[in-house]
Amino acid sequence: MNISLEYFPIIISGVVFLSLVLAIAGIVIYVRSHAKKQILLGKIKQDAGETAVMPSETIPTQTRGGIQTRFLNFLGNIGKRTRPIDKLIDYTKLRPVFLKAGVHRENARAVYWGAKLLLAFFPAFLVFLYRVLIPGAPISAAQMVTILTMLAILGYYMPDLWLRFKIARRKEIILNGFPDALDLLVVCVEAGMGLDSAINRVAKEIELDNKVLSGELKLYNLEMRAGKLRKDALRNLAMRTDLDEVNSLATLLIQTDKFGTSVGQALKVYSDTMRVQRYQRAEERAAKIPVKLIFPLILFIFPSLFVAILGPAVINIYEVIFKGAALG
Repeated sequence: MNISLEYFPIIISGVVFLSLVLAIAGIVIYVRSHAKKQILLGKIKQDAGETAVMPSETIPTQTRGGIQTRFLNFLGNIGKRTRPIDKLIDYTKLRPVFLKAGVHRENARAVYWGAKLLLAFFPAFLVFLYRVLIPGAPISAAQMVTILTMLAILGYYMPDLWLRFKIARRKEIILNGFPDALDLLVVCVEAGMGLDSAINRVAKEIELDNKVLSGELKLYNLEMRAGKLRKDALRNLAMRTDLDEVNSLATLLIQTDKFGTSVGQALKVYSDTMRVQRYQRAEERAAKIPVKLIFPLILFIFPSLFVAILGPAVINIYEVIFKGAALG
């Protein structure tokens, strides 16, 4: 069968396209299989007790390498020269905030102050440079001062806003996985495991589903292994998560440990309470849906309905009125 020469470009393009698709698909499949293999190997090593896996936030910055580490080190060098003189007050104020945000790096405070300084001056410097390099720019002196001041204030408080957003997001993730982790904890305790070993087992089981909560429970186990009292470790866990539910659980466990009551029964009652609260939160979100749908309905759906329903009628009325007037 003879093929015309005009079809060769199409055939070659199709072959190249299929080759690229297959190559990309092969790379994606290889990367996913390699990642799953690494996760399974890590879990096997962790179950075998060969390594004590630390949360991802506790990995030192030197092991991450690359541009991100260099940039963070650059911010840290700037922050070491600009942070407040009273380092003790600075540490006591910022350390709990960083722990709530899941940041455990040693140079976190220096990076924080360096980011504040850089974001306060760098955007304003760019605007000032634009004004200097382009003398004919339509910006007056008053507008220039206003823009520079607003950019400096916004840049200075940007790290605080980022920390608040990260804390809120982290609390939401922990709260979503906390009832399931509590149910697993009840099962482990009722099966005869001790409280610390049960928490360690729950941290391993929920690692793939909720890494944030798993990391916090692992930190609790590490503090217990380091010799810290259980009540202090539980209070630190409640402080890092910054959730009323975890704080109540910590208080409950401290009281059961103090008075010698049944841990399994107390956890079972508290687990039932948490399950009811989760159901109530779901009902609350469902009740807010009609109110949240009002503005999308008014702005996007109702105009389309009006056009689809009233459009033909308006066209007919237009034709009857104007064509009748023209004929008359």
